[in-house]
Amino acid sequence: MDAIIFYLSVPFLYLLSMLPLRVLYLLSDILYPVTFYLVAYRKKIVLENLRNSFPDKEENEIRELARKFYRHFNDLIVEILKMVTISSANLEKRIKLSNPEVLREYYRQEKSVLLVGAHFNNWEWSLRLCDASSHLPISIYKPLSNKYFDRFFEKTRERQGAIMIPMHDTIRRILADRQEGKLAYYGFVSDQSTIWEETQYWTTFLNQLTPVYLGIEKMAMKTGFPVAFVHIKKIRRGYYEVEVLKLFDDVSGLAEHEITEKHVRILEANIRKNPEQWLWTHRRWKLTTKKLAENWNR
Repeated sequence: MDAIIFYLSVPFLYLLSMLPLRVLYLLSDILYPVTFYLVAYRKKIVLENLRNSFPDKEENEIRELARKFYRHFNDLIVEILKMVTISSANLEKRIKLSNPEVLREYYRQEKSVLLVGAHFNNWEWSLRLCDASSHLPISIYKPLSNKYFDRFFEKTRERQGAIMIPMHDTIRRILADRQEGKLAYYGFVSDQSTIWEETQYWTTFLNQLTPVYLGIEKMAMKTGFPVAFVHIKKIRRGYYEVEVLKLFDDVSGLAEHEITEKHVRILEANIRKNPEQWLWTHRRWKLTTKKLAENWNR
């Protein structure tokens, strides 16, 4: 069934991707009332997430935030779709790294880097920034359940120069690169939803008890690599600017969870500033109810 769905979908995806972005943005405008009012795609989840994250806001403010998010979300859909066929030259015009000297300095110092990202603005287009330094551009990703679509999107991302590595192969890849003397930056998406069995740390994020993966912190402590945060700023429709924010050049001697709390707080501040630009459709707090119930029963 996975194969049938894939082979029926791919020609349609290619045809849509070949449309100019101005046409795709028109499609986004048409999709907005469909996704928000008619289909109401994950609308209940979005509204619940917004209400819990901003308890001080009135319901009319929450609804307005949701509308702004869905407009952004539909733009994001067509932009990611465009990645299937967009040229590197076109993408380079649309996403810029404001401070490439940060990565270049790490390379001159012969240091690999751990880069922390999130589902904020167009994280997929940021893969085009692989030419910003001479590091190997490694992107850590969570494989899709449909292996056909997983390979398709892996190839789509690799078109822009990124080297895609599944999460479970991260340590193996880092150790191999170190043994071969290769310098790389390893990009992680930090706001993935955790699974219950692997949840080791809880913090308060957007006014809610939230499970957070400790993978980035563990990688940093194990390797000694510096840690930086990737902030993606939306300039206008279809144009973004990326800034690499240094978090820790030296991770030795840091307190437990200091790295994790640092990147969580930066993301939280970015979301509070531009809430419509985060991915509110994902079930970020699906484990929180279970955790609260567990604490209550103790």
